[in-house]
Amino acid sequence: MRLETMPKRVTDRHASPLDGATAHLSQRLAGCDWQQLEGDLNRFGCATIEALLPPGVCQALRQLYPDDALFRSRIQMGRHGFGKGEYKYFDYPLPSAVATLREEAYPHLAPIANRWQAAMRLDRRFPADHAAFLKSCHAAGQKRPTPLLLQYEAGDYNCLHQDVYGELVFPLQIAVLLSTPGKDFTGGDFVLTEQRPRMQSRAEVVPLRQGDEVVFAVRDRPAQGTKGTYRVQMRHGISRLRSGHRHTLGIIFHDAA
Repeated sequence: MRLETMPKRVTDRHASPLDGATAHLSQRLAGCDWQQLEGDLNRFGCATIEALLPPGVCQALRQLYPDDALFRSRIQMGRHGFGKGEYKYFDYPLPSAVATLREEAYPHLAPIANRWQAAMRLDRRFPADHAAFLKSCHAAGQKRPTPLLLQYEAGDYNCLHQDVYGELVFPLQIAVLLSTPGKDFTGGDFVLTEQRPRMQSRAEVVPLRQGDEVVFAVRDRPAQGTKGTYRVQMRHGISRLRSGHRHTLGIIFHDAA
């Protein structure tokens, strides 16, 4: 991809609830209490938006998984020691709902990311819109899209990890649960761990329903201690699925080298 050509969306290939999801997503994101979400992110390293995607959109996204033409690569976790299960990275152009979520969540998260950078005494600041940030990624050699669909079945799990992909890292990312707990699957909880300096690690289990979004730290986040702000390392994963099938949409804002 040439640097001057920005990614476009798939708008006509899949005539489905995905095409009607863009306006819903824009309104839903604009109506969120981002101040409260930032407070949760500062306290816990994660925050949730309930019912971000309606059931029809969740189902339509799940149904994209078998269409290999939409994806640039397929990763079987067991081959790489990542856990069990698999995921696929979307190729450009992204499906419209995926592109909209990435583009329109970013401006709400960029100010939070910049405040985190300042609190951790890091020099990099992020532009206000995602297109400008992607230009920086591509100029740094990070040109491969990173939004992905993940698929798990009984016995699968995802080891604790960080989605870094290159030198340029946006400090927040998103996951949206596309399946229904208790109906489509059991087990398979979203788990975050926080590695604190000179202290034992802390775990956070995030309960999600179909269509819920969790926003969480990619790698580092600032934490407030008795002597001021310090930096903690975050990792995330999925606990073992007990039964059924689980699908998740992952939105990472930086592209991959």
